[in-house]
Amino acid sequence: MGGAFLAAAVLARLGSRIGLPTIPLFILAGILLGPHTPGIALVDDPHELEMLSLLGLVLLLFYLGLEFHLDDLKEGGRKMAVAGAAYLALNVGAGLVFGFLVGWGTSEALVLAGVLGISSSAIVTKVLMDTGRLGNPETKPILGIIVVEDIFLALYLAALQPVISGADSLASAAVDAGKAFGFLLLLAVVARWGTTVIGKLIATKDNELLVISFLGAAVFVAGVSEWFGVADAIGAFMVGLMLGSTGSGKRIMELVHPLRDAFGAIFFFAFGLSIDPGDLPSVVWPVLIAVALTLVMNVVAGLVAARIYGFGPGPAANIATALLARGEFALILATMAAGAGLDERLAPFIAGYVLILAVLGPLAAGRSAWLARLLPGGEDRTLTASSTAPSAAGARSPEAS
Repeated sequence: MGGAFLAAAVLARLGSRIGLPTIPLFILAGILLGPHTPGIALVDDPHELEMLSLLGLVLLLFYLGLEFHLDDLKEGGRKMAVAGAAYLALNVGAGLVFGFLVGWGTSEALVLAGVLGISSSAIVTKVLMDTGRLGNPETKPILGIIVVEDIFLALYLAALQPVISGADSLASAAVDAGKAFGFLLLLAVVARWGTTVIGKLIATKDNELLVISFLGAAVFVAGVSEWFGVADAIGAFMVGLMLGSTGSGKRIMELVHPLRDAFGAIFFFAFGLSIDPGDLPSVVWPVLIAVALTLVMNVVAGLVAARIYGFGPGPAANIATALLARGEFALILATMAAGAGLDERLAPFIAGYVLILAVLGPLAAGRSAWLARLLPGGEDRTLTASSTAPSAAGARSPEAS
């Protein structure tokens, strides 16, 4: 574990000198020091870091919940639902078509629809933090799409499990989906009307007690969420949503910050451990086609979300690039597919696809201005800005920020 922290730190320090984001470097450290790469293997079995990795995911989404205030949901709930539904329709739909065209089977196509359709909540969260965009107007639809995706994720997993395992009981699938949705509804009700009581329970002047309390709450609810068929990450997000609206919210954000960064690094390192570079050549063309398809669908989805919110090309490019990365959900699907005995090409395909987008996503997000110039209205905006530059020296528009 110490070696994992140090390796991630060394690579991240080297990368920062040339302007590379930390996420792909943490993943690269896991690949280089994992069991699938020649040389020193710090970790022989990726499962040895599984619990620490899950804790990193929980803390990343818990922090995201702290940032995402209930007022945001109240004010823009309908727009968020429409933007999230549009994103899912475009990306999951494209993934399903791709899955059938690649010809690996119907169950495999359903798995690929989820792999290509759902963004990585952990990477999206880290990208927003690293780029300093948490306060930007377009961050609301980005976070809204993540919430819609996570709700869809819970229902999708519940419905997909009996299908890919060969079960023929629709009633059982319906019960699992109902259980997941019911628990999500319970969390939403508590977040909406129970924050006053929660605030009184969590309140304390002692930082030590506050850390133990919020950490215990986040991890416990994440575990219970998973038991009900809801992603542990969305459970942690809902706890952050509740606690962020209490009087202790700001202190909790300060106290969880170093925990989030440390265990978040372990999450991405463990992600790299699971990737075997030797399996990638056999599926290189399907991977490249899927990556290109995802790039196109994300640009379209970014434009749609920007239109819903009345944003211009800059925010549209930020939305498209921030949501580009794929990660933990795809790996969950890869595990489910392997357990169900589906096509053996799925695992290396998912690994290669996720690796490319996990690297490309943060890089593209940091350079979204390039994409903005290519979108409708982007070049006109650039020309207008340059023609008025002398009279607007020192000013910075909200959209540019």
